[in-house]
Amino acid sequence: MGYYTSRDEALDLIENGIVSAEAMLTMCLKYMSTDDVADMLDCNELSKRFSDEDDYYDEPDVDEAQEWYDFDPDC
Repeated sequence: MGYYTSRDEALDLIENGIVSAEAMLTMCLKYMSTDDVADMLDCNELSKRFSDEDDYYDEPDVDEAQEWYDFDPDC
């Protein structure tokens, strides 16, 4: 049988209603470095490289003429 870890303790705090999952998530994100968060997202295939960039940013469709105008209005 395994041993009781701090991860188990954190999950128990949520399961027993001592702290909400949202509060625990906020605590974890504030504690972790931005590199840790980026790695966690990537390991769980939630980073930008695993999503269609257009869908990820939900940018409006722009026609090619508008895109060129935005790049160089004198073009």
